[in-house]
Amino acid sequence: MKTFMYAIAGDPVTVKVPENVDDLEEFKRWVTEANKRGPIALDTETTGLDIYSPTYRLRTVQFGDRHTGWVILWELGGYFQHYARRALDFITKFQIHNAPFDWAVIDRHASGDGFNGSIEAMAPKTIDTRLKAGLVDPRQPQEGGRGTALKPLMAWYVDPKAPDTQGDLTAVFRSLKLTKATGWAGIDLWHPTYLLYAGLDPIFAARLDACLDRELDMLQVRPRLIQYEHEIARICAIMQRTGMVLDVPYTKGLDAQLAEEAAVFEAKALRYGVTNVNAPAQLREALRAMGEEWQPDERTATGALKVDKAVLHRFADLDFQSGERMNSRKPNPLAEAIIRSKRAGKWRSAYTGTFLEAMDSDGRIHPFINSMQARTGRMSVTRPALQTLPSGDHMIRRALMAEEGHVMVSTDFSAVEMRVLAALADVKRMKHGFQNADSYPKDEYPNGFDIHMYTARLVKGPGATKADRKMFKGAGFGKVYGGGYKGVARQTGADPEDMRRTFAEYDRVFPEIKRMSNRWQREAYETGMVHLSVTGRRLPLDRERMYAVVNYACQSVARDCLGQSLITLEERGMLPYLRLPIHDEVLASVPKAEATDIARTIQDCMTFDLFGVPITADAEIGKRSWGSLYGADV
Repeated sequence: MKTFMYAIAGDPVTVKVPENVDDLEEFKRWVTEANKRGPIALDTETTGLDIYSPTYRLRTVQFGDRHTGWVILWELGGYFQHYARRALDFITKFQIHNAPFDWAVIDRHASGDGFNGSIEAMAPKTIDTRLKAGLVDPRQPQEGGRGTALKPLMAWYVDPKAPDTQGDLTAVFRSLKLTKATGWAGIDLWHPTYLLYAGLDPIFAARLDACLDRELDMLQVRPRLIQYEHEIARICAIMQRTGMVLDVPYTKGLDAQLAEEAAVFEAKALRYGVTNVNAPAQLREALRAMGEEWQPDERTATGALKVDKAVLHRFADLDFQSGERMNSRKPNPLAEAIIRSKRAGKWRSAYTGTFLEAMDSDGRIHPFINSMQARTGRMSVTRPALQTLPSGDHMIRRALMAEEGHVMVSTDFSAVEMRVLAALADVKRMKHGFQNADSYPKDEYPNGFDIHMYTARLVKGPGATKADRKMFKGAGFGKVYGGGYKGVARQTGADPEDMRRTFAEYDRVFPEIKRMSNRWQREAYETGMVHLSVTGRRLPLDRERMYAVVNYACQSVARDCLGQSLITLEERGMLPYLRLPIHDEVLASVPKAEATDIARTIQDCMTFDLFGVPITADAEIGKRSWGSLYGADV
């Protein structure tokens, strides 16, 4: 038995690494006794992040309580795997930090020998300390929070020296000429720093869990909210395991096309003296030489002229969101070349390259769904980050396919942020519009009720134009997302003075929004700069951005509308068809012959009442590729 001694906040702890069957029998006896005392913490060490890659390996499985950690060397096979599986099967309650990752690892790489390590079997036995930490404080360190990583949380709650082993292991990687990416696979299984690092993690999780329970109790976070987040995490983990079919030939061809496009537009930028499209100083100098002028608010915190996406899109006369031509000025060819070159390079590294690198042996990709990512609890999809795709893109989405004989169904909430805003702030005229959507004439709303045109007509009368609609849409989302009129004007290409007047008219028509914002801000000052959402979620505010409370409140409740919909969808038997939650959209792969009925069921699960406002969803049936819902022909 290899044994390592360590101290956490002055308290001695032990890490044990069995070397033979006698040692494993001692581990078995420990598991039996520890299971009687309460939850046992669980962790894994693997070769990296791409759990479903054909070359991926599970290296160790760790178990622990507050004083003892056990590192079972799974990579040695035989008895080591047998004893680890028996322990995983026997233990009645686990504490895991970032459980979806370890669920997926165990599901994919540890099942067998009579042990069912599926997500469905492991999740009901799990307490996820990362989810608990996010409910205490969802902010990341750069936002002024504690973050949700295990060792920084331990440093905050238990022992400031807790992250030391992480630094020690990074130093070992460097000494072995390994990077953080390659170190996990390349380090020797018996390296003492690696084993100590592995064995301490379950001890950390066990100690952190007790601290978080005290915080959650003190803050009066609802137990049902904790359970709810665990249910959503399990549903998202199952979607991740299912994954999506990748059209490999198409993806390889698109990857080559993007490489060529990046090179073409880099060459175009070079004609204007820009040798590096990622060098802000060069871009500023070249654009100034071309006569471009910046607006007063287009400077960085240090006073430098911005050359970010918003500025470049304005110079290129392209809409910031859709990328479509705005026809508001003469397009700057350099700005457009920079946008196109950067986009092609980013799409290769973030999408086509990642698809090909991370796909499994069956040609599927398994994007990681973080069920509670942002401060507001909104979900994210990473590796690849599919939620960052432009709203109108079909090229990347074309690479992702439904099953053979299936079609893609996308079901999207209809104006959910505006509906949530109307519900939370009790905006009378806005609520009336949503409640009576079916009563408005088809000739006025040929594509169904439109809250932005409805708002424009309240102000401008029946003669309101599409341009008026665009202005009031900008003002509405400015209210929801916390943007001032100047920022919205810059993103939409509108005249700032026109947008200022539009904001003022918006406040006149819907005065409840401003009143509710002021009330929420007053309440936050009285409760430690925290807004409590209607679902009980704690949303910390920044003192210099108190106005963002409307954004946080709406985003959080919109996210919980999606979360509850996922639970309802599972109850209705839809989970096997679900593939991804993207923003306010649920993507599904359904049998072509049953597409209409299943789409109707999904739509029904995403339709309900929120404080008198109907939350509705629209289902669209495509062809086999996700891209077909955006214009692709497959």
